[in-house]
Amino acid sequence: MFSTAFLDIPALAGASGTVRLPGSKSISNRVLLLAALASGTTTVHDLLDSDDTRVMLDALRALGCGIDVAGSTLRITGIGGQLKSGGPLLPLFLGNAGTAMRPLTAALSLLGGDFELSGVPRMHERPIGDLVDALTQLGCRIDYLGNPGYPPLRIRPVDHGALVLDAPIRVRGDVSSQFLTALLLALPLAARKDIVIEVVGELISKPYIEITLNLLARFGIAVQREGWERFTIPAGSRYGSPGDIHVEADASSASYFIALGAIATGASGQDSIRIEGVGADSIQGDIRFIEAARQMGAQVDSGPNWLDVRRGAWPLKAIDLDANHIPDAAMTLAVMALYADGPSSLRNIASWRVKETDRIDAMANELRKLGATVESGPDFIRVHPLERSGWQAASIRTYDDHRVAMCFSLAAFNPAGLPVRILEPHCVAKTFPDYFETLFSVAEAPEVPVICIDGPTASGKGTLAAEVARLLGYHYLDSGSLYRVTGLAMRRAGLGAEPQHEAQIAALAAALPLHFTEGKVLLAGEDVSDEIRTEAAGMDASRVSTLPAVREALLALQQRFRQLPGLVADGRDMGTVIFPDAALKVFLTASAAQRAERRHKQLISKGISTTLDSLRSDLEARDARDSSRSVAPLRPAQDARHLDNSQLSIEQSIDQVLNWWQEKQPFKPA
Repeated sequence: MFSTAFLDIPALAGASGTVRLPGSKSISNRVLLLAALASGTTTVHDLLDSDDTRVMLDALRALGCGIDVAGSTLRITGIGGQLKSGGPLLPLFLGNAGTAMRPLTAALSLLGGDFELSGVPRMHERPIGDLVDALTQLGCRIDYLGNPGYPPLRIRPVDHGALVLDAPIRVRGDVSSQFLTALLLALPLAARKDIVIEVVGELISKPYIEITLNLLARFGIAVQREGWERFTIPAGSRYGSPGDIHVEADASSASYFIALGAIATGASGQDSIRIEGVGADSIQGDIRFIEAARQMGAQVDSGPNWLDVRRGAWPLKAIDLDANHIPDAAMTLAVMALYADGPSSLRNIASWRVKETDRIDAMANELRKLGATVESGPDFIRVHPLERSGWQAASIRTYDDHRVAMCFSLAAFNPAGLPVRILEPHCVAKTFPDYFETLFSVAEAPEVPVICIDGPTASGKGTLAAEVARLLGYHYLDSGSLYRVTGLAMRRAGLGAEPQHEAQIAALAAALPLHFTEGKVLLAGEDVSDEIRTEAAGMDASRVSTLPAVREALLALQQRFRQLPGLVADGRDMGTVIFPDAALKVFLTASAAQRAERRHKQLISKGISTTLDSLRSDLEARDARDSSRSVAPLRPAQDARHLDNSQLSIEQSIDQVLNWWQEKQPFKPA
């Protein structure tokens, strides 16, 4: 997951390959609550690991559920519909997880405990009054601790014998289907007689209620339904564990990759995006996004647990759609509309306004930044497509809304070849923490940006480059370690740096499974940072560097580090030999005296005895050798920016490089 302040996505062109989606948030949190309320132990497979599910799991642990997590499999021992003891007031923080706040409000109101439910500020702006009204009809005791109609809430215990179950419980259906879902999940706790729920007004997001009913049946609750207006929970209903249950991949998350297949041309000899983990027979309502994508021209094939999507009509066909049945996935259509042959309208989407943010306003605002003409109202949005010349580079505000971030990544496929900046990209952790990594695994860019930081020994280029890479979310290449790692691999393979072993050593070098992270050099996941810094490793590095085939292999290896979303590379010839077309080249220098002082402090801290004079002499001699060598001598690229950091802190050096980088970007302030 990218935890940077922003993520710059370069202009993308083709995309192809296979993606495996995370589990459905809607299914995951429903299953967790049902397993917690049931008797016995439920093994949950392919559970979504996200902010929302972590919030729910924390709450269930606090309630006394036994939870054992092993990767994407979880064993949860339920409480059998009742708390072990009343206990003191239990505060539960639920973040911005509506799939936790709404059903827990209902369930805890009937469990007999004393609770306080709160969340982030946005959660305290999301209405819950209609659900609370329905529960207080029963006799539940719920108080608002802030604004009436909104969390935070205080829930007090109530005796089931005092509940009023004779009259139907009435709940509005036109605000959020989560209110009805919450009642359906919780009311079996009190079903000493038939309990009837009546929906007032049109029920929105019906497919989410179908998910709820389907899962209730898996846990032994056979709800009787009369249309979408009346639901009956039979007397004597009790939750029972199904033993094992599998969570489908998230159909809402599939929408971004269905759209990707519809928008992007093929790449790497393939012409489609294959999506694994969900198929057209999914129980999730958002799978009907496929129908809308086909209307716009996408070609979609499907099987029991997979989808295959490729571009069909181009430009895409404009649509006019009642999107009430796919409220979350429909956001993706608003971005697809930019690539259409006319204006597209999405109607009956009033629920967008009470989600993680006001999604109608958010989508309209950010689409306009891209250059689009957008009309919107209480329950609709109309998006006009963009001509090639109309696109603008934009910094997309995400409003702490995961779906806004994921939708707008698709704007990077614009025909104008402009990058897109996504602010606060870490918000995707709510449902799809690895979304951007998954996107980059199948997308191709005409040009992946590179920043080169070259300079002499002990100039601080490694520290500077690693931190710039971290702040930008870019990959990092420590080229200075490559010959040392190659020497280590040679030694472990029982080879010597002789000409007869040159081809074998070159083959090892070409396939080095290297990764640089948090100041560590990882070889096939093993931290070899210390092992390659020994004197013996330095000697091995010098020997293998004389072998031409090894140098050629390492040249190709370094160039393969150029991957989306970008690369920061440090060394002595990054900007002159390895990446001569880099977008920014920095030549970092410092006086020999200053570098010797830095190296002296570093060595002394490690218990290595040395003197400043000897270190300075060694550095000056090495500078002379590096600058006069026949192959890739140390010298700045002609277009490099010079940065003398003799009197600068590392923070000042980082700020300077980032400022130079920002000067090259086309983004206006957000």
